[in-house]
Amino acid sequence: MTLPLTSHYRELFLRDVPLLDVRAPVEFAQGAFPNAYNLPLLTDVERHDVGLRYTEQGQPAAIELGHALVAGETREARLQGWLQWCERHPDGQLYCFRGGMRSGLVQEWLAEAGHPIPRIRGGYKAMRRFLLGRLEETATTLPLVLLSGRTGTGKTRVIEELDHAVDLEGLARHRGSAFGRRPGGQPTQIDFENALAIRLLRLQARQETAGPTPVVLEDESKLVGHRLIPPALHKRMKAAPRVFIEEPLASRVQVTLEDYVLQPLLEYAGYHGAEQALDRLGAELLASLDRIRNRLGGARHRELRAMMESALNTQARTGSAAGHQGWIEALLAEYYDPLYDHALRRQGDIGSPLFVGTRAEVLVFLRALPEGPAPAPGRVL
Repeated sequence: MTLPLTSHYRELFLRDVPLLDVRAPVEFAQGAFPNAYNLPLLTDVERHDVGLRYTEQGQPAAIELGHALVAGETREARLQGWLQWCERHPDGQLYCFRGGMRSGLVQEWLAEAGHPIPRIRGGYKAMRRFLLGRLEETATTLPLVLLSGRTGTGKTRVIEELDHAVDLEGLARHRGSAFGRRPGGQPTQIDFENALAIRLLRLQARQETAGPTPVVLEDESKLVGHRLIPPALHKRMKAAPRVFIEEPLASRVQVTLEDYVLQPLLEYAGYHGAEQALDRLGAELLASLDRIRNRLGGARHRELRAMMESALNTQARTGSAAGHQGWIEALLAEYYDPLYDHALRRQGDIGSPLFVGTRAEVLVFLRALPEGPAPAPGRVL
C-alpha cells in the first residue's frame, strides 16, 4: 500500500490543519507549531537510549532496540492514543523531526488499524525551514504601520480589533514592560517565531484577495519580555509610518488597572485557583516594582511599595481593586511617561504621523487604511 506523503506546507498553516507530532516530549518542548499535538512514539528516555545505541552500534541495532521498546502493551497503548486523535481530527496530518522513520512507522501502524493519515515530507525540520523563509520574506515585503502611544492608551485593544494586525505581545505572552509578565510564562523563542511567521503568512494571503492593506503592529522594543522580534521585521518597524493614540491620564489609569491587575487576576485564577490568585498577583506586582527600584530611587520606591501593599490588602479584605489607582497613576506620570518621552527624543525625526487621535478615533482610521499607508489628516503631536 502506498501511503500519502504531502509537502503543501503553506496550506497546512493557512488552513490550520491539525498536526500529530510524534517526536519525543523534549523535542516538542523546544519548538512546535500552534496547531500541533504531541503523542510521541518514543519517550525522552527511550529516544536517548535509541540514540546511544545508534552511536555505539549503528542504525540496524538502534532500529531493533526501538521496536523492542515499543512492543506489546506499550505499542497498543500508544496506538490507541493515535487512533483516538485521528478520530477527533479526521483531516489531521502526521510528522516527526525529519518526516522519516518515526512518523513512517506510526503511519504504517495507523493504516493497518484502518486509519490512514498523510505524512508530511521532511517533517518538523522542513516545516520550520519553510516558516523561517516566509518570515524573512513577509517581514521585508509586507507594508507596515506602527501603532504608538503612552502606557495605558490601549494599543493592544486596538490591535485586537483589527483583522490586519499582529499582536506581538499576545504571541509573546508578555505585556512588554517591567510589569508585563503573565501567568504561564512565555513561549520558547522558536514557538514565538513559528506563531509570528504563521500570522504574517495569513496576512500575506489575506492581501492576495483583499488588497495590500498595511499590517498594523504595536511599537515595541526589539525584545518583548525575553522574546526577540526577528531583526528584519524590527528594522522595518522602526522605519514604518506611525499612528499615535492620545488618551487622558484618568482613562489610562483605568486601562492599566484592567490590563495589569484585573485581567491577570483572572489568569492566575485559571492557573492556580481563585484562592491563590490574589497572592500570586500581589507577589508578581511587588517583584515588578522591585525590578525598577533603582530607576525610581529608594525613597519613592518605598512609598509606592507601601501604596501597592495597602491596595492589595484592601482588595483581599473587600474585593475592591480601586485602591490600585493611586500607585498606577504615580507610575504612569513619574516612570512610564518620562521613558516614553525619552524614547521619542532618541528616535529623532520620525516624520509626520499618519494620524493622531483617541483610541476610538485611531481604530476608525486604521480600519479604513488605504492601499498602502499615505499621510492622512489628523491632529499634530
